[in-house]
Amino acid sequence: MSLRRAFRSPTGDGVPAPKAAPPFDPELSVVLADLGKESQDPLTPDNLAARQQQDAAARPRPTVEELRADGRFDVTELRVPGPPDGPEVTLVSARPSGLVGPLPLLYYMHGGAMVMGNAWSVLPRILREWAQPLDMAVISVEYRLAPGAQYPEPLEDCYAGLVWAAAHAAELDIDPDRIIIGGKSAGGGLSAALALLARDRGGPEPLGQLLLCPMLDDRGSTFSGRQMSGLGPWDLTSNATAWQALLGDRYGAEDLPPYAAPSRAVDLSQLPPAYIDVGSAEMFRDEGVAYAGAIWQAGGQAELHVWPGAYHGFDSVAPKAALSQDARNARARWLQRLLADRRT
Repeated sequence: MSLRRAFRSPTGDGVPAPKAAPPFDPELSVVLADLGKESQDPLTPDNLAARQQQDAAARPRPTVEELRADGRFDVTELRVPGPPDGPEVTLVSARPSGLVGPLPLLYYMHGGAMVMGNAWSVLPRILREWAQPLDMAVISVEYRLAPGAQYPEPLEDCYAGLVWAAAHAAELDIDPDRIIIGGKSAGGGLSAALALLARDRGGPEPLGQLLLCPMLDDRGSTFSGRQMSGLGPWDLTSNATAWQALLGDRYGAEDLPPYAAPSRAVDLSQLPPAYIDVGSAEMFRDEGVAYAGAIWQAGGQAELHVWPGAYHGFDSVAPKAALSQDARNARARWLQRLLADRRT
């Protein structure tokens, strides 16, 4: 069945119609306006293939040599065993040059709504903002994309890579007890799902989960989803397109497992500490806040930030804005505290 024929918009049944929306932060608003209206055109089944091609052509994909940044980082591409009956998984392993380990590891999953993005393009910023100042190693995962691959294939790619990295910690010169999983948007959702899957399969046990504007809920039923529809760079139509690309015939199913959409989880106990951040002016706001609340209710640890006037992916769109700098600093402080706690 084609995605176009099967596409169903979220109904929002039972969700009151919003009367107003939070305003965008002034700095962020200017940057978004400068990008033009095309930057806010929704993703649809009709334009999905074209948008994927555009993204692949336009998104920077630095070479290993470029990632090494004149010797500041050691970078290696690894091809490791994938999930049962699946292909090998490519991991891009990087660390500041000259550091003697074992180093803590950030195991990272890129964004792109499960349909776009790659493991290489996110690394320059991660290496600059986290790996170098915090003396961390990083592994970025090249998971399969929807709709060519559907649930559970992308998640199983991520799990296979995590299992391999933990088992080969000595070879990688990393500390298997200080592995933090993380990602942004789709990668944030994969990180949350990976934490659930690792818990239920008996490991590996991450030290923490870094969930940045995470894509958690396939149902499209939150108030913020309706409130921000048509506003900002990501809305209900785009979200429904991406979820249906990932889930196929299982889109909207009542019995969808939490590993497919973590907001479906009824048991959030025994999870690693979470850092969750969202914008007050993005559709993922309410599902992120609810996920943090559910972790607290289960007796777990979560640090929640709701950045005022921020739209989805604001710190990537407007990296020089004051709010973006505050968000990056808060994430770095959480990582520092988490790693310091494990040392003591």
